[in-house]
Amino acid sequence: MIGKKILIKGIVQGVGFRPTVYTYAHASNLSGWVRNTSGGVEIQVTGNPESVSVFLTQLRTNPPPLAKIDSFSVEEISPLEYDDFNILLSEPGEGDFLPVSADLNFCPDCARELFDPTDRRFRYPFINCTNCGPRYTIIQDIPYDRKKTTMSAFQMCPACEKEYHDPQNRRFHAQPIACPICGPQVSFEINGKQVCRGNEAIIQARDYIQSGKIVAIKSIGGYLLACDAANEQAVSNLRLRKNRIQKPFALMASTIGKIEDHCNVSQEELNILSSSSSPIVLLEKKSSSTISAVIAPGQRTLGFMLPYTPLHYLLLEPTDGYPHILVMTSGNVIEEPIAYKDDDARQHLDTLADGFLMHDREINIRTDDSVIRLFRGNNYPIRRSRGYAPIPIFLPNPIAPMLAVGAELKNTITVCRDEYAFMSQYIGDLENLETTESFEETIRHMEKLFRIQPQIIACDLHPDYRSSVYAEYRSCSDQVPLIRVQHHHAHLAACLADNGWDSSEPVIGVCFDGTGYGPDRAIWGGEFLLGGYNGFDRLFHLAYTPLPGGDAAISKPARSALAHLWKANIEWDPGFESSQSLTDSELSILKNQLKMGINSPLTSSMGRLFDAVSSILGICQFSTYEGQAAIELENLADPFEKGSYSFLHYGDLIDPSTMWIELIQDIHNKISASKIAAKFHNSIAQMILSTCSSIQLSTGCKIVALSGGVWQNIRLLASTIDYLTDAGFKVMIHRQVPTNDGGISLGQIMIASAQSGKR
Repeated sequence: MIGKKILIKGIVQGVGFRPTVYTYAHASNLSGWVRNTSGGVEIQVTGNPESVSVFLTQLRTNPPPLAKIDSFSVEEISPLEYDDFNILLSEPGEGDFLPVSADLNFCPDCARELFDPTDRRFRYPFINCTNCGPRYTIIQDIPYDRKKTTMSAFQMCPACEKEYHDPQNRRFHAQPIACPICGPQVSFEINGKQVCRGNEAIIQARDYIQSGKIVAIKSIGGYLLACDAANEQAVSNLRLRKNRIQKPFALMASTIGKIEDHCNVSQEELNILSSSSSPIVLLEKKSSSTISAVIAPGQRTLGFMLPYTPLHYLLLEPTDGYPHILVMTSGNVIEEPIAYKDDDARQHLDTLADGFLMHDREINIRTDDSVIRLFRGNNYPIRRSRGYAPIPIFLPNPIAPMLAVGAELKNTITVCRDEYAFMSQYIGDLENLETTESFEETIRHMEKLFRIQPQIIACDLHPDYRSSVYAEYRSCSDQVPLIRVQHHHAHLAACLADNGWDSSEPVIGVCFDGTGYGPDRAIWGGEFLLGGYNGFDRLFHLAYTPLPGGDAAISKPARSALAHLWKANIEWDPGFESSQSLTDSELSILKNQLKMGINSPLTSSMGRLFDAVSSILGICQFSTYEGQAAIELENLADPFEKGSYSFLHYGDLIDPSTMWIELIQDIHNKISASKIAAKFHNSIAQMILSTCSSIQLSTGCKIVALSGGVWQNIRLLASTIDYLTDAGFKVMIHRQVPTNDGGISLGQIMIASAQSGKR
């Protein structure tokens, strides 16, 4: 007989690991025990050598489907006398930590039980098992046990207790286990008063939606606002109430077939729609789709998701007369975080929703829906949140405990320890008190959950970002070093970390976005960097152009357009769409601002260049959400146009003046806006190839990393990759974290580690 002690780390709690160990051990006639600890899963076994070997092989090669093993250590110990193989109580360890499972999509086994009239959980909206249900949003601490989740408020009934303690049952140690007798309950409220509970509440919500009303629904990570996607008046009412003028709404369909009625869905897209993460997936809209244009104005894509909780399934249960597709958008007032506490929802959503479908299972941490786009068969994240957070990014080298607080927009935070970078769920734009409080709450939760006491704090170079102000305060109060990281350097580092880059060799970073604070106090955004985690050189950038009115130019792209024409010495023709979008008084003030340099910071932003072209072509004159002008420009571009415009290079500057002269000539020649938009996209891709080739000639570097919000433009991404790879460059793009500012905190961590030497 031999004895073995095994320690397994990774995502190994909340995914059915202990029942699997128990089953394998009994099948091999081994004695011993398994338990959760704060550091992973610990096992001791005694048995004959052959049986122990079979057991270890099974664990390594066939772990639970939702587990992710990061380390598997085996130590020889003396054979110990055990009567059987048992599952012990969890053992917390001082300072130990482990990855935590994200929230999981509703599984097929539970779905069958949900609609089985003979099952005791028939139509129960909180049915779950070890393979599905809430995880991250209910966890209060580790080890992952019921008493350390928000389910601790519900005492299991004898039937649930029996399942919970039966190793042969798929609900064995399923911490959110519940049933209609002992678990959470739904209710429907109107004007703050409960009118019904249970299945009647769900029926009431369905009736409200069918009649064209808006319902606030408490989901896994917060409240969602739902209405019938086929009811144009209901959708318009939701836009009006949320003050969400044109930003697309997400949709939830009852089945994949309903999605395929409106969108082209590849096998890869189908796989991600029905995966355990169940994100919103941006899909190409069919020309035959009957989905109203008010859902996603100016878009060629629709954001669809499938039901990911039993409550969603019941709301979308196929029944004659009821909607099969719902608008499902975040339950919040514009620019505020998603509501997740019941009293806050009642207070903040009362003017938005006609009724509330609520439940009494507390949400511990708010988590919005994730948004994914597939690019050439692989994930290309837009928003990394529910279903993905806080799954760690595995780092190429161990790092000391650190905190990175991210950017001002699309904020996420990252804490790291050893080989793990734990990136938070999407927090949002830190433009108000509510979102800032959510930001600080998330930091506290993740530091507690992963036992992080930061030895270094990293933030953006911009001193006035709310995240930077917080980082400076924490640095002083905790007496730990603060490292300020330039925005586009962080973009480059995030892309490198996303690709597991562990070399000190520099790469070319093509970092394009809307706004990033530069060391020269200008607004960067059209940057060609050469560097890595340790530092960078800025080799080329778009020539500076005034940004009249600062942030006002972001919401009014005509300001950027006319500033670019002014810089290129092109007269403002009254016939230009940009000129017509402003009053005579506004035009006069704008011209004076440019001449005098009044409130006109300089910018090299590629995002503002896209805005300017969108405006001059009459596509978007007032941007109601970030990136709208550029998104609509991309969607209009003719996919078959091969022409392009010229950029000039002199010194380290890339001057678009010639491009503007040629583009304006096309306008005068009555070339269609769709062809001009396409030629502009082509010219940017060709300019990138030309610039990277110049860098390669002088440095020998042939590796390019593409990062920044502009790279959400799939047309530009595809053509740029094709040009570069055809020229012999290796290209890295994002696959695990967003290319936009949602990935910035990961880059900050990597740079802070490299510059501090804390590994």
